[in-house]
Formats: sequence, C-alpha cells, structure tokens
Amino acid sequence: MSPLNSWKEAIVAALDNSATPLHYREIWEAVNTGSLYETKGATPENTINYIINKSIKEEGDTTPFVFHGGGLYSLKRDMSKRNKEEDRSVFAGPDNFKNLIRPGDEIDHLPSDKETIAFGIDNILADGCFLSRSELERILLRLIDKKNLILQGPPGTGKTWLARRLAKALIGHDAQEPQLRSVQFHPNLSYEDVVRGWRPTGSVQGSGTLTLHDGVFLQMVSAALAAPAQRHVLVIEEINRGNPAQIFGELLTLLEAGKRTPRDAMQLGYPDADGVHRPVHVPENLFVIGTMNTADRSLALVDLAFRRRFAFINLEPSLGEPWRTWVVNQKQMEESAAREIEQRLERLNATISADSRLGQAFCIGHSYVTPHQSLEGRSSRDWFAEVVASELKPLLQEYWFDAPERAAREAERLLEGW
Repeated sequence: MSPLNSWKEAIVAALDNSATPLHYREIWEAVNTGSLYETKGATPENTINYIINKSIKEEGDTTPFVFHGGGLYSLKRDMSKRNKEEDRSVFAGPDNFKNLIRPGDEIDHLPSDKETIAFGIDNILADGCFLSRSELERILLRLIDKKNLILQGPPGTGKTWLARRLAKALIGHDAQEPQLRSVQFHPNLSYEDVVRGWRPTGSVQGSGTLTLHDGVFLQMVSAALAAPAQRHVLVIEEINRGNPAQIFGELLTLLEAGKRTPRDAMQLGYPDADGVHRPVHVPENLFVIGTMNTADRSLALVDLAFRRRFAFINLEPSLGEPWRTWVVNQKQMEESAAREIEQRLERLNATISADSRLGQAFCIGHSYVTPHQSLEGRSSRDWFAEVVASELKPLLQEYWFDAPERAAREAERLLEGW
C-alpha cells in the first residue's frame, strides 16, 4: 500500500470514529502522531484537504467522503459504522496510525500548493476566464509566495471578476465571510475606517458616545488568527483610489511576507478596546488581493514602500479563441459576429496603443464585448451596436477629450459596414 493511500485509510478511520462531520484540521489532529513527513510547502491540514478532494474528484460516486462545505467532511452512510472487530487490526485509533505511515516514508505523490489549488482553477476556467491554466497557476502560486498581489490593467479586463475567483480558489471552496471579504478604496477612506479608530455609537442625533472600532482589516486579522488552518483573503477594489500608505499606517510594514510572525508584531496607534496596547501581527494565512485601473489619469502612482510589498500582475484584453468559444457556446453570440467584434476591437486597441498620449494602459478590455446575459433570440449585431453607442463611444470621448473628432471617427470605424 502506498503511503498516500495509507493516509486516505487513516482519514477514513478518523471520520468513522466521529458521530459528526469533522473539519479537515480536526481530521489532521486525529490522525497526526508527530512529524510523520515533510510537507514541502503544503501544511499538514491542507494535505488532508487535498487528499479528500482528490478522492472526491477522481473517484466520483465510489469515494467514501461527503463534503458539507466550510472544510467539513464525513463518510457516506454506507461507508460509516464499519465492523470495528474486522478492522481493529488496522484501525485502532490514532495510536495505531503510526503503523500506517512511518517517519521517512516516501509519499509517491506528495500534494503541493500547486495541487491544492488545481480544482479551484477548474472552476475559474469553467466560469469564463480567458487566461490559460498555466497563467492562473502562476498567479496563484505568486500570491501564496508574496501574500499580497495586485491585478492591474486597462478597463474591462476583468480585474474584480478574477480577484474574487482567485480568492475562492486559494481558500479552496466558495467562501463567504469571515474567510473572504471585499472593500473598495476611495479618497475619503482612512486608517480609522480600515484598521482601528474612534466611531460614534448610540443616538443618530449625535448624543451618543465614541467607541474604539476595529476596521475590516483588523477584523480579518482576528478571524485568520482564530482559524489558522484556513486561508483568509481580503479583496481591495480600486486600491490606488485611496492612499494605501496612510490607510494601512504601521500595518504597511506587517503586510510584508517576511514579517508575518508574532516576533515582528507592532503596537498600533490606537489601543485595544480595554485601553491596553497589545502588539499586532498579520498572520501567514491572511492574503490581500487588490485591483488597480491603469487608465485613470486622476490617480497618483502607488507609494514605492507599498508597492514593494505586493506582486503586480498585468491583465490585458483577452480576445481570441477562448473568448470566441465562450461567447458563442455560453452566450449564444453568432459566430460570424464574434469574429468581427474581435477584429474590430483589436484594431481599435492597436490605434490606442500607438497613440503617444494613451498607450497600452488604455486598451479596451474584453468585458465590454462579453454579454452578461444570453443573446438567444436577439441579434448579436444589434447588441454590439448598442454597446458601441452606450459604452465604447463615451469611453473614447473621454480618452480623446481634446480631440472629439478623433473619438467620433474611431467610434464610427467600430460599426463601419456593420
């Protein structure tokens, strides 16, 4: 029996000994009898999660496991309540698990971070992502390594759409609060909003008192510390619309991947609610994904100290065969219309890229020409004409605000002979 299969049998035994579903961290605690093997980048808890998901995905109806959401698993009814006398020689509880896997055993297919996120990438691709599998893997592994990542690109390249799906892939399921939360930065956002500050309570007429309030980031820090076996992700939309250095304050230092330990903890500008200044650190299992529009002239460059703590991924318009296949098969766009729309938008983006006042940062993304609803029963050509009139033409007028005739000409070219 291979060591990996031995782990599977140990997991079955742990679940069989429980009357209720177990979280994969609880399964690990039941199975673990010490340092059984080197995890090589995957935490032991996530290794348990990987082995169960691998069984569910590859074995289908024959898998013994049932997923209940939130990292909880149990055995199928017909697999539980095993004959304990028959199995006692192998499954005698955690003390006997060391007979299945011994220190130094070589696992034939040791799960890695890359493998634990593979099933999440399947979901992203099925939802209509036009990046390649290898590119998605690269982005997720970069996020795991750096802890903080920003998706940047022109409008319509699916930054927000991708950020939330990357978060769910990283977490391993369709996560909600407290594991996944979103916030949008804007010019009025402050340290007191995101980290900690005094906020009014009581009467809305202003007669209430002020209390210390933890913002969304500290709330996520607390949630991540309370569940160290689970990944938590904060998605920050339009991260450069605020002042990140001012908003994060001293936590800007603690965001760094190499300072995610208690020994690097720092005191905040505000004490805890009881008045005590307790040091705070950002845990390893809290990740930040930001989005940034590169075409907004009103936004200043991101502070260099802040930039150093993030990996930056450039997203570009993703037109091509994956996009055409999706809009034709999933959104019922006429195939001939899809090909012409792709050609016309690529021609426009080439013009924008060649303009010294604009450049690639202002190219128009595929989201503009990807229908949100099915076009079945509608004319694909009429739909595109509406998109040009109500979305693309106003955007071009903004781009060439000092050359309105140029904007009008490029809008007309989109529908020439249409």
